[in-house]
Formats: sequence, structure tokens, C-alpha cells
Amino acid sequence: MDELTLDEAMEELSSAEDFLDFFGVEYDPAVVHVNRLHILQRYHDYLAHNPAPEGDEAAARAHYRSFLEMAYRDFTTSDAVTEKVFAVFRKASGTAFVPLEAIGR
Repeated sequence: MDELTLDEAMEELSSAEDFLDFFGVEYDPAVVHVNRLHILQRYHDYLAHNPAPEGDEAAARAHYRSFLEMAYRDFTTSDAVTEKVFAVFRKASGTAFVPLEAIGR
């Protein structure tokens, strides 16, 4: 059986726990339970601005792991409302505000 590439293996991951387990990041299940979508979105945001190195799977794996650790750690020291990962937590004039054009996305 052929070994999966890092990218192929990552395509199989679906939950925050899957990612954390795959990359060997220790985590508190209670933190992940409350913040799983926020952690994954923050991870995605970090990677969007910091692409992994190409051509070296070990370096890419270390890169992905470090940003996953950062995303997880953000929610061990803060909370979803403070971090404002999703638009629903962004405040305008003291009330939650999501622009109408963002709803159809």
C-alpha cells in the first residue's frame, strides 16, 4: 500500500481533534469541545497568510503543526468572543453585526 503524502493525509482530516491528533499536539478536550470551529478557522486563517514550504514534507509538517499549536493556544488563553474569528462575534456599536452581503457566502 502506498504511503499518503502530507497533503493527501490532511485531506482525510475533518475535526479539530483529527488535526490535533495527526500533528501530535497535546490538547484539553474541554477546550476543543467548546472552540473546535474557532480553532480550525483560526488555523485556516494563519495558513492563508503563511503558506507552507513546498518540496520538503518534513518542513511543511513542522510548519502546519506550529500554526495549529498557535491556533489552539489562542483559545486556551482567550475565548471566542474576544478572538472574533467569525463575523457573528465582530461588534458594531455594541451589538453583533453581520453585513447582509456576507450572509449569502
